[in-house]
Parts: sequence; structure tokens; C-alpha cells
Amino acid sequence: MTLAELQELERTSVVGSYARLPVEFVRGEGALLWDEHGNEHLDFLCGIGVTNLGHCHPRVVAAVCEQAGRLMHVSNLFYTEPAMRLAARLSQTSLGGKVFFCNSGAEANEAAIKLARKARAGGDVVVLHGAFHGRTYGALSATPQEAKQAPFAPLVPGFRAVAAEPRALAEAVDERTAAVLIEPIQGESGVRPLSHELLASARAACDEHGAALIFDEVQCGMGRTGTLWAYEQTGVRPDAMTVAKALGGGLPIGALVTGERLADVLAPGDHASTFAGGPVVASAALAALELSEEPELLAGVRERGGRLADGLARLPHVGEVRGRGLMLACELDVAAPEVARRALLEQRHVLNATGPTTLRLLPPLILSGAQVDDALARLRRVLEA
Repeated sequence: MTLAELQELERTSVVGSYARLPVEFVRGEGALLWDEHGNEHLDFLCGIGVTNLGHCHPRVVAAVCEQAGRLMHVSNLFYTEPAMRLAARLSQTSLGGKVFFCNSGAEANEAAIKLARKARAGGDVVVLHGAFHGRTYGALSATPQEAKQAPFAPLVPGFRAVAAEPRALAEAVDERTAAVLIEPIQGESGVRPLSHELLASARAACDEHGAALIFDEVQCGMGRTGTLWAYEQTGVRPDAMTVAKALGGGLPIGALVTGERLADVLAPGDHASTFAGGPVVASAALAALELSEEPELLAGVRERGGRLADGLARLPHVGEVRGRGLMLACELDVAAPEVARRALLEQRHVLNATGPTTLRLLPPLILSGAQVDDALARLRRVLEA
């Protein structure tokens, strides 16, 4: 089918909730994508932080193919080895508690909210302005952005949004608080790392009042910042965390991971998902997690991230550069959405804008130094034109 034919099918058959760019991708390998005409594109978006290991990583593909040929689904009424092994590996590499599997980051945050409110019945959940935790009702209620919330009111009650400032957060937590839910690096609002002081304030307030501190690592986890989990760089350990996006190596999976204190809060029947932790996606995730733990890969993320950030700061029209590792954004003095569009159509460079002046870069973690330089050259040509 031609692109025009696909656009006509979308017009007549697909709910209009996406503003797609006029490109059809048909193949991917590593940091590269190819469109329907065979044109090669350099991918610095990774399906919004999903293909961290590059497109079609051979070990992930092999795990999927082998498992798909043996067993694809039986539900969580029965045991399957991939899900049990993945849960153990997630726990061992992070908080040491237990894991609930689901299918997305929003679902993981829904599970986290239920966990917190089971632990402290009727408690409020404190969130930060600028946060994004998903688009399902609980997760949306934890996302204090007027444009996203207003069309779908009334929302789930019991959420309190405060400024991303240590004192404001500490004052918002009391004996009625079930949880503080925060992203160590706010992704959708423009890659904004939270200060160590803010995270330490959240930890202290939760400890004082018996609330749960939950980190949303849906976008910043799985090696994206140069350590397997972003919290490892902060000096603050949460009581639970949510992960998704890159966990499946390209397939949909999410997880709520608890520490020991909250490990046994949820009981049979409290929460469930038909497809969660299915053998195919769990096999893919196990391969992706093992690859993402490798010290050489994580060291490369830190080195390439520094190289990319330094290069961005020297480009025309670029002001502030923010982020950690290969989770970066830069502020422009020109329209970022137009820059992203021109980069795609004129330079075959895939990235995106998260706001009127904010350009976000989420390249694959297997990125080479030469590809960093290539990306900077492509972006420079757009900005200088």
C-alpha cells in the first residue's frame, strides 16, 4: 500500500487520537529505520523510549521466536517459567520485593496507586506539577496537566499536586498520605531531572508519616540514564517503582516492582490482567533486561550521553540542555515541533518535541560515537537553514 492509501484507511477506520507524521516505516535495525521507499533514517526517539537496545536486537528476536513457537498464552491462572524468571530478575536487580506484571506504563501506575491505597485505605496521593503518569483514569488523575485532564473530568479524587520544590512537597505529606508518586526525571514535560534535595525531601516525608514513596521509571529506567535504574544515581531508594517502555525490548509489558515493606500488600483478587507477563513478552523482557544490565553498555550510555549533550550545547538556536545519559532535551529559540518535522522530512532524523520550544532526544543505548556525530550534523543543517 502507498502512504496515501494508509492515510485514507486511517481517515475512515482509525479513531483520530494521533497526529501522525507522513512517513511509513517498514524495517528497523539497530539505530536505523527504513521507510517504504527504502530511505534510511537515524532514530533518536526509539518509539518514545521503547527500543533502547535498537530495533530488532538479535537476542530479543531469538527469544521471541523460540517462545512463540512453543507457547504464546495460558493466562495467570497457571505458571509459566518466563514470567517467574523475569520477576525474580527484576526484584534482584532493584528493590528486592515482588513484582506485578501488566501491559504498559499507565497500567503499572494504576497498580501502584492501588497498592498504596490498599496499604493506607483512603489515603491521598501526592504528585508534582509537570508530571505525566499515563492516560487511564487513575494515572491521568495523577497527571496534573489541564489540557490532558479537563476533557475527561470528573477524575479520580484524592490526588494532590504540588510544585516540584522540597518544602512544598514535604508540607503536602501527612498522616493521610498513602503515597508520593514521582518521576526521578520528568519525561513528557521536557526531560526535567528532579533535584537530589527534592527526592531526599520526599523520602524523609514519607518515612515520617508512613507513606509509600513510588518512583515512576517508565521512561527513565532500563539503562536510559546510564545506570539500570535512575534511582541508583539519586541516593534515594523508593518503596516501589513502575517500569515499562524498554522492558519488553519492543513488545508491550509493564511492571510494578515493590520493596520488601509493600511486597505482600496485594492479595489474590485485588488486581489482575489477562495478558500480563505472558510467556512471549516475558521472554523478550528477560533478554532485554539481561542486555541492559551489562556494564559496558551502561558505560557507553554515560559516555555517548555526555558527547551528545556537549554537541547539542554548541548548536545554533540551542539554549539549555537537560537530562542524564541518553535521556536528553534542549530548549530552542525557534519552534521545536517544526524543527522535529523538518529533521524527519529533510534530514531523515527521527526525534520529537515535547513542547513549543523543547526538543527531546531518546536514542538507542547501543548508539555509536559516529552516530552521535551524524545526528548532530543532521540537526545542525536543520537549525542553520
